Amino acid sequence: MLQEKRLFLFDIDGTVALGDTLFDGSAELFAHIRAIGGRSVFITNNSTKSRRAYVEKFAKWNIETDESDFITASYATCLHLKNAYAGKKVFVLGTRSFVRELREFGIDATTRPEPDVACVVAGFDDELTYQKVMDACEVLQTHSVDFLATNPDLRCPYSFGFIPDCGAICRMISATVDREPMFIGKPDRRIVDLCLAETGFSRAETLVVGDRLYTDILCGVNAGAETCLLLTGEATREDADAEDYHPDYIFENVKKLLGAVKGE
Repeated sequence: MLQEKRLFLFDIDGTVALGDTLFDGSAELFAHIRAIGGRSVFITNNSTKSRRAYVEKFAKWNIETDESDFITASYATCLHLKNAYAGKKVFVLGTRSFVRELREFGIDATTRPEPDVACVVAGFDDELTYQKVMDACEVLQTHSVDFLATNPDLRCPYSFGFIPDCGAICRMISATVDREPMFIGKPDRRIVDLCLAETGFSRAETLVVGDRLYTDILCGVNAGAETCLLLTGEATREDADAEDYHPDYIFENVKKLLGAVKGE
């Protein structure tokens, strides 16, 4: 039952906010979760911002958070690269914020096609240039390197609809170099597992909340946690009915979820 949930793992874009606009009911839901001794953690595939940048973004909504409240695809990628490519150079196609976050983790990140690169990692890049794409293609075709990416999302919600996300950028590169990346973010279960390990809540106490089926909901399914689809982003009820996996709960928006969590 929803009233028994204590760890709420929220997607951000299209789920609790859109751009700089916080959806009606989001702040009230976060406050209610705190009041019942629960925890809100934000598990976004958006790799354009660091965890620090998200803390600053939420502060503009008068919502107090710290970096531990955000488990982003870029953060999960940083952890993976730190373990798998320690002491090795990594070519990055991503925003300046993503590159800075990697370097703060001690990763030798470069944005140039240097000869000693061991891995190419791509993120959602709203600062994308054609030169960046060319450089990534050069490294992948002239070096024997791994190809990683932060998340498989094809499109990101925006004020007028959608814009190309990391998955779309990677499709362009993959079509050129005949290589498919390994994706680190949702729907890989490791983000949910990381949240459970860091918070101490049980899987049964956890609810994964999102607006996208093939990342948010599938991530929860892969992790063995209950899921909730909000119809404020990409997916529709018809989309959910058509999939082999299904969310445990579906609500029109975050305000309706708030009422259900409160038992109203």
